Amino acid sequence: MESNLRNIAILGSTGSIGRQTLDIIAEYPQRFRAYLLVANTSADLLIEQARRFLPHLVIIGELSLYPTVRDALAQLPIEVQSGHQAIADAVTAPEIDTVVTAMVGYSGLEPTIAAIGAGKRIALANKETLVVAGELISRLLKDSPTVLYPVDSEHGAFYQCLVGERHDDIEKLILTASGGPFRTTPIAELATKRAQDALKHPNWSMGAKITIDSATMMNKGFEMIEAQWLYDVAPRDIEIVVHPQSIVHSMVQFKDGSVKAQLGLPDMHLPIRYALGLPGARLATPNYRMSVADYAHLTFEQPDFEKFPLLGTAYRAAEQGGTVPCMMNAANEIAVAAYLRDAIGFNDIHRIIEATIAHLDNTPHPTYDDYVQCNNAARAYAMSLITH
Repeated sequence: MESNLRNIAILGSTGSIGRQTLDIIAEYPQRFRAYLLVANTSADLLIEQARRFLPHLVIIGELSLYPTVRDALAQLPIEVQSGHQAIADAVTAPEIDTVVTAMVGYSGLEPTIAAIGAGKRIALANKETLVVAGELISRLLKDSPTVLYPVDSEHGAFYQCLVGERHDDIEKLILTASGGPFRTTPIAELATKRAQDALKHPNWSMGAKITIDSATMMNKGFEMIEAQWLYDVAPRDIEIVVHPQSIVHSMVQFKDGSVKAQLGLPDMHLPIRYALGLPGARLATPNYRMSVADYAHLTFEQPDFEKFPLLGTAYRAAEQGGTVPCMMNAANEIAVAAYLRDAIGFNDIHRIIEATIAHLDNTPHPTYDDYVQCNNAARAYAMSLITH
């Protein structure tokens, strides 16, 4: 094997980020190999990906689907495992260079911690890892050679804007948001909006959970907390602005008043490609060009905190710290899942999250076990608030 060929582990290979990561691996076969593919329940797509990319190992998280995946790949030189503990164990393999954490929600935390312990490069697409346990992750990184490279378009933009800059020169981070599918919807109509309405994002093609988070703007609250830990900036120094065109992916304002912005088409291949290329040169491609003339009118507006109250919830959770962000994330995952099956209304998502935070006690400076207990308790309480 060539010494410059990187073995990539993709946690969540069947999701939107995972599929696009495989596109890039296929585009640069001389640089990358898909060594490990992980999915939770999408067995058929995982089998299809394994047959095409021939990874060393595939893992299906759902134990009941193991025989299906094992039998389908039995004639190929691919090891098959199952279960969530297998995922955390697999990322520590010495052959793996880079771990792309694209699993959805809290499930990404344990394997990310394992990858940090093994000193892997991490391309982080699972924002909930830092939302839930940013304080713990930051402590672990201080004792590890691991470097986190952000895959989110917004955090990739911050990263690019800060290359060559001093941290002390940062005045604030300006986090852009599309506004989601309900940006222009009157507040009185939100209660009637069902999941099928919320899933119609105007700019981005994403998974169902993150698309609902975009509709509530919880996703932007998560990204604010993620930026807090990635760039060591206080929540009060992170400003969220609505930018409906999704061309400016984020900006940094410096203490001399100047502002740097990173622009690009709203396509996740771009930040994934940038993160995979680090450290080093950008990966050349003939695709994804934008013409400034096509976007002559770029607009920005302040978000409506009354209409999207989860933004305020996120800022308060970030300021409180401890296990409060963990509670918020757990309740959100339960509420969004209920909304997607039409068990609750749009406004109930905020109600359930606030009630869960109010019900549980905050634990300052949590350990990993504290996060596990908080996550379980928050999920249980949030579930009790859902009537059917």
